Amino acid sequence: MTRIAVGGFLHETNTFAPTKATYDDFVHGGGWPSMTHGTDVLKVMRKINVGLAGFVEAAEANGWELVPTIFAAASPSAHVSKDAYERIVTEMVDGIAAAGPIDAVYLDLHGAMVTEHYDDGEGETLARVRKAIGNDLPLVASLDLHANVSPKMIEHADALIAYRTYPHVDMAETGRACARHLALMLKSRQRFAKAVRQLPFLIPISWQCTNDQPTKGIYQKLAALESDAVPTLSFAPGFPAADFRDCGPSVFAYGRTQAEADAAADKVVALVESHEDDFDGRIYSPDEGVRLAMELAKSASKPIIIADTQDNPGAGGDSDTTGMLRALVRNRASAATGVIYDPQSAKAAHTAGVGASVTLELGGKSGIPGDAPYKETFVVEQLSDGKFVAPGPYFGGRDMDMGPSACLRVGDVRVVVGSYKAQLADQAMYRYVGIEPTAQKILVNKSSVHFRADFEPIAEKLLICAAPGAMPADTATLPWRHLRPGIRIKPNGPAFTPTSPSRTNG
Repeated sequence: MTRIAVGGFLHETNTFAPTKATYDDFVHGGGWPSMTHGTDVLKVMRKINVGLAGFVEAAEANGWELVPTIFAAASPSAHVSKDAYERIVTEMVDGIAAAGPIDAVYLDLHGAMVTEHYDDGEGETLARVRKAIGNDLPLVASLDLHANVSPKMIEHADALIAYRTYPHVDMAETGRACARHLALMLKSRQRFAKAVRQLPFLIPISWQCTNDQPTKGIYQKLAALESDAVPTLSFAPGFPAADFRDCGPSVFAYGRTQAEADAAADKVVALVESHEDDFDGRIYSPDEGVRLAMELAKSASKPIIIADTQDNPGAGGDSDTTGMLRALVRNRASAATGVIYDPQSAKAAHTAGVGASVTLELGGKSGIPGDAPYKETFVVEQLSDGKFVAPGPYFGGRDMDMGPSACLRVGDVRVVVGSYKAQLADQAMYRYVGIEPTAQKILVNKSSVHFRADFEPIAEKLLICAAPGAMPADTATLPWRHLRPGIRIKPNGPAFTPTSPSRTNG
């Protein structure tokens, strides 16, 4: 029987964000399944939208025996601590080394991990796994669409396959794609030629959404280029908030011959570069966005939904800035917003009880310039222990744990307050504290794009606002120091010129 060792270790690192990822953050999961070890991995990785879950399903259909090691993921943030990285990777590598005779390894990775001691977290992980298994065994990994793919990652993996949707509704499908590619390798006992290209400009995440052009069309044409000659082809627009040399978009192809892989990669690169002008769009200030939403809501039959994109905890924000909340109250909007991460305020609301009025300094605790706690008296409308299921297409039925939570009201604005961070990408993240999202005139979600998977069907109109936060909508405003020389720091933007030596420690 074919035996495959598997594991998962995912983190999207915003090196400009205020808070690092500790081992405890991976234990909890922060919107991902909580950390799981050994045989328990196969119990958790079923019927959910996670790469490893899709691989498990396909592997079992193929009759493969799986040897699970560890699954660990945490909400995007600043760097992964050295302690967390070393403990998790050591458990994964030791598990693979102790697996006995195996035929291959599959890893569920993100592709944009930066640690306290390695710029290229996945490159280091793949290198360690390769050292443990030797050069002959196939090593395949799934990646997030936002992966910042490095030469080291390409070198040590036999195939990297990235998601093709943002919102990421195809995470499990990408795991299944990895299983299909691995089956080809095991059947032919041959490796495919590799081609990788790094593109010359950063793409802001708000314009990477695959529901819209140009990205939607790019992925349609990419899929049409796959064939027996080039069985897998990926475009990763990248995560443009990781300050190291390999940050940015990339294309990677695997072909029967080097010429076939190169030709496919070059076609996708030319296609993406031809759309540089299109990777941009209108961003509103908080007051502009709220006033426009209020005007649109007068004749709308469904909610107007605003993305509070710069405080997206799915991109490293702490999900606690107050700029959009202030704009809603200041303009006397009828709205709901969330999730504001503030364990102290959630605890105070639970202490006060439903129906009580409580004066709080809500949010604003992560030190973002231009932001501060919002001191106000709120009515406690509903309380929750924070445990619920998120059935929408992004979370895909995951068990969620937001910790002690509350619905607070000020004027006609309702605020979801939680004790853990996860981006508001599912309607259940309003309902668990008694807010029916479809009944609201305006919803302000702390998310950039993932919310669209569940909210677009109920939205009259979507707007993007830029209140203070850790993930600027305009990548050119970030204080870059370590990018590769010459890459444009936004579409059609200025080329990066280093003012200090680039970091090369990973």
